[in-house]
Amino acid sequence: MNDIVRENLLGLTPAELSDLVGKWGGKPFRARQLQRWIHQRGVDSFDDMTDLARDFRASLSAHCTVRAPGVVTEHLSADGTRKWLFDVGQNNAVETVFIPEDDRGTLCISSQAGCTVGCPFCSTGHQGFNRNLQTSEIIGQLWWARRVLAEAQARSGEPVREGSDTRLVTNVVMMGMGEPLLNYDQVVNALHLMLDDNAYGLSRRRVTVSTSGVVPMMDRLSRDCPVALAVSLHAPNDALRDRLVPLNRKYPLKELLAACERYLDHAPRDFITFEYVMLDGVNDDDQHARELIRIARQLHCKFNLIPFNPFPQSGLLRSPSARVRAFAGILMDAGVVTTVRKTRGDDIDAACGQLAGEVRDRTRISERMPGARAAIPIKEVRA
Repeated sequence: MNDIVRENLLGLTPAELSDLVGKWGGKPFRARQLQRWIHQRGVDSFDDMTDLARDFRASLSAHCTVRAPGVVTEHLSADGTRKWLFDVGQNNAVETVFIPEDDRGTLCISSQAGCTVGCPFCSTGHQGFNRNLQTSEIIGQLWWARRVLAEAQARSGEPVREGSDTRLVTNVVMMGMGEPLLNYDQVVNALHLMLDDNAYGLSRRRVTVSTSGVVPMMDRLSRDCPVALAVSLHAPNDALRDRLVPLNRKYPLKELLAACERYLDHAPRDFITFEYVMLDGVNDDDQHARELIRIARQLHCKFNLIPFNPFPQSGLLRSPSARVRAFAGILMDAGVVTTVRKTRGDDIDAACGQLAGEVRDRTRISERMPGARAAIPIKEVRA
């Protein structure tokens, strides 16, 4: 006898949940109650949803479930960073990272099992790609992290300061494994849940989507669900960016910057964040910084310089600290807002660019192009 396939409520949008409840004769407020139990309270047992009618709970138990991806491992860094490895089936696993900071608690969420973009400095890209995550698998990372962190704080005996406690999730960044805008529909559904007052109630300013520059989807996001935007720039000209971010060959810098300018018309923040990984001898000399200044003159932006986190397959090295400081100084002296990201969680491979998970690569990139992703010249490349 086949098992009954139950609807996973974790991935349903408010409208979808309301429609489902309506099929059983329930009023819209019942759907909102159910949504609050699932997302705000982190409850996965319908029997524990005590203000729902008994027959309604029985229907839910018979036909539905609340199921996040299973946790394979959890690691805790010396600096307080946590990393979870989630099983998403078919021999695939994705990673999620929680970073406690002085003024926030940031959760970095994955959107794909692997990544098709293939940036040579990113360990996820070296794995290839298997599939897009479903909304339930994306939002399930947030659901699980909030529940685990709240339970840990409850055990500590310290009061929870909802919305401000930096040991809980106050910010979400779609910067984990995968290119979010290549899984557009599922990601946008998850974003709507993050923002919904009956679910996670996050501000648009506190939710960030990071993209390598999928221009058409950037325009769609600006209309459908404009949240904060970070763009993985990593190079100041097309010749170098073609090598560091292969998607640039399809959407070159001129098109990307124009899309950023359009996005600002709808964005909750009045600037675009450009992520820029610092690679020794590749994109980190003074001339590259001066080229970035020219980009900064074109639109309101800030630069986030990221010390590279080396891994063996990349064949790349981190820019020395003195070089990063000098590079940042050139930008700041020109009046460009610039920060240098503090490396967190590198002792558990949770730092930026290190998320690898376990992916069954359906692209078979390692067989078709052995070593190709590390084969960028160490010498600078100029337009």
